[in-house]
Amino acid sequence: MISDVVLDPVFDGDGIRLPGGDGLLPYAAPGGLLPATAVREADPDALPPEIRTRSGEIVFVSSVRRAEQERFCADHGIPLRSRPDVWGDLLEPFLDTEFDSRQRAATLDRLAAGVDATEAAAIRERVGPFMAAYNSVHQDWFHLGLADLLDAARSDLVPEELRIPPADLRTFRTWATELAARPDRRRPR
Repeated sequence: MISDVVLDPVFDGDGIRLPGGDGLLPYAAPGGLLPATAVREADPDALPPEIRTRSGEIVFVSSVRRAEQERFCADHGIPLRSRPDVWGDLLEPFLDTEFDSRQRAATLDRLAAGVDATEAAAIRERVGPFMAAYNSVHQDWFHLGLADLLDAARSDLVPEELRIPPADLRTFRTWATELAARPDRRRPR
C-alpha cells in the first residue's frame, strides 16, 4: 500500500486485489478484490492514475503500476478515458505557487462547465483550512487533486480540529467524488 488513498494493487486475472485501502472503499468484495466487470473506465495518465467503478467510486493507483493498469484494461476491454481534473482546478489556490489573474481566470473557465465561480469559492472555503495545513507540510507547487484532498481530510499532518470527523468521511468522499465527475465529459484516448 502506498498510502491510505493511493493504493498499490495487484492486477490479477479477472480482478484487482486492493491492499488495505482506507476503510471507506465500498466497491471491493471481501478479500479486497475488485472484479474487472465492476470497472467502468480507467485513466492511467491521471495524477495519480485512476480506476472508476460502475457504481461511481474512484480507486487511485500507484503510478508505478501504470503499465499493469493499461494492460489489465486492454485485456478486459475497459475503456481508457481522460476527464477534466475538477479537483486539480479547485485546489489550485492551495499550491505553493502564485498565479496571475489570467491563470486564475483560465482555471475558472475550465471549471465553468460543471462548477460556477460562486460554487468554486464555497468549495474552496469548505476545504481551504485543511488543504492549506496539508500543503504547508507538503509544499506541493505542481498539483493537488482529489487523492490529496481525501488524504488531507484525515491526515495526521493536519490539526485534528481541521480534519473531517471520522463519522463524516464516507459522506465527504462521496461528495468529493461526485464533484470530480462534473462535468461528465468523457474524452476517449
